[in-house]
Amino acid sequence: MSLLPDAPTTIEDAGTLAALARVLRELGRVVVAFSGGADSALLAKVATDTLGREHVLCATAQSASLAPEELEETKRLAREWGLRHVTPHTAELDNPDYVRNGLDRCFHCKSELMAVLGPLAAAESATVVLGVNLDDLGEHRPGQAAAAEQGARFPLVEAGFTKALVRRRSEALGLRTFDKPAAACLASRLPHGTAVTFARLEQVARAESGLRRLGFSQLRVRHHDQSARIEVPLEDLPAVIERREAVVQAVKAAGYRYVTVDLEGFRSGNLALAALQREAGAAGA
Repeated sequence: MSLLPDAPTTIEDAGTLAALARVLRELGRVVVAFSGGADSALLAKVATDTLGREHVLCATAQSASLAPEELEETKRLAREWGLRHVTPHTAELDNPDYVRNGLDRCFHCKSELMAVLGPLAAAESATVVLGVNLDDLGEHRPGQAAAAEQGARFPLVEAGFTKALVRRRSEALGLRTFDKPAAACLASRLPHGTAVTFARLEQVARAESGLRRLGFSQLRVRHHDQSARIEVPLEDLPAVIERREAVVQAVKAAGYRYVTVDLEGFRSGNLALAALQREAGAAGA
């Protein structure tokens, strides 16, 4: 099924806050899947301002794959912006199809999210909405299909928002999330085929938390058994080398035996891309 519904906007106002407000008014009542990232933050704030706090419930799923700092950040934003906020628990680790960490892992993750948010939406007579933007549609995102199949809507897509527009409109509104780096779930740090376990997610979370305390804000710690592969933007590589001892100590404190740095730098989604390339190669053999 198509993830891009007929947009109720014109070319002239695509990507504007007014267009987004019109989509939200059409929905009337919404439950926002609120991760605290730039996309869902803009959606939560505009929805609350447009529909009123009583018509918008922002829900952050407490999951082993959510970094503790991210959960706390959603709580801070909710307090700052006066959002109606809940933090239900999800149990994707109880699903063997999720745990085996295939290319469809995100499908099972979003299915579990919708299983939790669905009853909340029913109780609110509301629609579940996700902070998906137009740029996301061109990527390997099976989770989007799972959410759409279960009735979720993507107001940013319907209103014509790209990632760049999300950031520009957020900055215009004075939202401090406008330049927040993307923060994929912790399970994305495990190569496909490596089982997702609480212990591994916690290990990644501890390593990344330690590096953030050293001042590295945009990073990934890729889990490879006893080895941690650090990705940071290329411009941060000299700082990693300069602070080598502290970096090694922070990562080893999380339980890794070996600490490596990826000289290609930070690449969001590179494990998924590598798995897709391997699958395509196997199919062509």
